[in-house]
Amino acid sequence: MNQQAQHSIQILAAALFAAALLHTFAAKQFERLALRFPRHAGLLHLLGEVEVVFGFWSMLLVIAMAVLGGGAQALAYAESRQYTEPLFVFVVMVIAASRPVVHTVFRATQALARRLPLPAPLALAWLGLAVIPLVGSLITEPAAMTIGALMLGPQVFRQGIPERLKYFALGVLFVNISIGGTMTSFAAPPVLMVAGTWGWTSGFMFMTFGWKAAVAVLVNATLATALLRRHLRDGVMQAQQGTRHRVPPALALLHFGFLAAVVALAHHPVAFLAVFLMFLGFAHAYERHHSTLILREALLVAFFLAGLVVLGGMQEWWLQPLVARMSPGELFFGTTALTAIADNAALTYLGSLIEGISDDAKYSLVAGAVTGGGLTVIANAPNPAGVALLRRGFEDQSIGAAGLLLGASVPTLVALAAFMLL
Repeated sequence: MNQQAQHSIQILAAALFAAALLHTFAAKQFERLALRFPRHAGLLHLLGEVEVVFGFWSMLLVIAMAVLGGGAQALAYAESRQYTEPLFVFVVMVIAASRPVVHTVFRATQALARRLPLPAPLALAWLGLAVIPLVGSLITEPAAMTIGALMLGPQVFRQGIPERLKYFALGVLFVNISIGGTMTSFAAPPVLMVAGTWGWTSGFMFMTFGWKAAVAVLVNATLATALLRRHLRDGVMQAQQGTRHRVPPALALLHFGFLAAVVALAHHPVAFLAVFLMFLGFAHAYERHHSTLILREALLVAFFLAGLVVLGGMQEWWLQPLVARMSPGELFFGTTALTAIADNAALTYLGSLIEGISDDAKYSLVAGAVTGGGLTVIANAPNPAGVALLRRGFEDQSIGAAGLLLGASVPTLVALAAFMLL
């Protein structure tokens, strides 16, 4: 492909990326249009699925590349992308949402809630918004998002809760998941991108980022719970869980073993997919102890992330120079803002390619990336999982990008203050 054609494709990719961003903000409008035009409701519902957005526009990019540069060139680019993260999120979502895992976590959370000096509904909501995101440093952020969303859905993200409070709680959940994974070097995608290159260990992460993130997580969760206190009802989650059969401890332990194996093999898709196939076999063999696996939701999230990989891979030509020109102070605020329109892991990866980057700049880059991880659906890899699991509790069964941005603004400021001042 000649240089002029390559430049044309880069410009087109940037335009399609911008169109995809606008599409995420307009997704809720497609759902409303589907009600007005029932003849085309199927297509409009499809375009209203946030998880479909980046996959849809990435397919248009590949088609355009085939037209401009040839089919072989387009396929070569698509096959050169790294799809480990979408596959990992798909597998983790399905296993973490299985009944043995969710049932066990819920029982443990109930036991912990009884020890807190709070009414049960408040205690459970606070634990879901505070403890689960911090546990994400051990089980990875996608798993924490899945478990947290399933726990909080019946209690917080349901009909009867004011829409503005649901968006605020969603913003708190997304921000807390994003920063809560910084207590180790392997759980948060933006940290994972730089930890090996810069030699950041889990001990370094906890001392430099983790304890500050924990303070912000606790503040955000406490604020959200206080605002929700009048709307939380006793017995909502208990009633839902009470309809489920008890899970044999041995089976629960086996499922946690599957989850641990997938986390340990996160960089080896062939290996963790083999573990996943074994999990599916056991889930089928003990079907009476399982609810329906969330394969559809997980596939949609994987499609979203794969599309982000394809589209995002063509944005390096303008993103990296922009990041490289920033001072440490500018980098902190600039990365936080850029995260709203670009995956935070992509930003830290681009930063890791900058030669001679200072320690202050490294801190600013990662702190800004995780701080802005709750502002939009695309800001952090686990966010689409939360949207897929919680959107039915919102008006039109869709989560608006503007509502999420507003809801996440306060918890983002809390996280920003923690990383700047502590």
